[in-house]
Amino acid sequence: MMRPILLFAANPSPMTGHGNNTYLLPSDAGAAALIDAGVGGSEHLADLAAALERHRLHLTDVFVTHGHADHIGGAPALRAAYPDARFWKAPWPAPDARVPALWRPLRDGDELQFGEERLTTIATPGHSPDHVAFWHEPTRTMFTGDLILLGSSVMIHSSRGGNMSAYLRSLERVLSFEPSILLPAHGPAVTNPRTLIVSYLEHRRQREAQVVAALRAGHATVQAIAESIYDGLDVALLPAARENVSAHLEKLKADGVAVVDADRWRLI
Repeated sequence: MMRPILLFAANPSPMTGHGNNTYLLPSDAGAAALIDAGVGGSEHLADLAAALERHRLHLTDVFVTHGHADHIGGAPALRAAYPDARFWKAPWPAPDARVPALWRPLRDGDELQFGEERLTTIATPGHSPDHVAFWHEPTRTMFTGDLILLGSSVMIHSSRGGNMSAYLRSLERVLSFEPSILLPAHGPAVTNPRTLIVSYLEHRRQREAQVVAALRAGHATVQAIAESIYDGLDVALLPAARENVSAHLEKLKADGVAVVDADRWRLI
């Protein structure tokens, strides 16, 4: 049975928490895959090399969940250290071009083989347009990137391709697999996936209701709505709050509930 090896990317920050999780996936045949590339830090690279040596593995593949910098930034360093490894991610032209790895394209339903192990690519856009999860059927494990985190909500970066409607559909899709465990890119493993995903969906419904209430109260800009909803939030997290508000507003617009004119929003 495949037993993922957790390797921290050693990049703590207000937005990444304790830093990124990457997962080294061994196979009995000695091939190994890495999920997410981290940021190329020396500590992460040393931990990866030590794990490969300790378990007598060779790195054949790097599978990336999406194109945000903390997930693909380490690709050049990994490529230099492991020139025979293959690098895979779903296409997103702008970030892909900034990271000079030889990306092989991932598409929904792709079967990814390393040794005798196999993962299935599951398209889960919303947090970013290229976001994917990886499904290991035998253990009912899903590697979920930034789709869902224990003890925190996920930023939907509206100005950089995030889409709230797509994100909610992706949560529902993961729920339909009935996974036993989720291994996210930040924070601990999720051992009660259904409970957490349902709570995520309910949280987003409540947040949307707050945005609608703020519009009814006369708050017409993203800044004003964010300040009314996230009163007392740490200043460092306010940009993320504004992105989430923007994502909810764009969803309301797509649903025919709200319109915007000269950066001022109102209900229809």
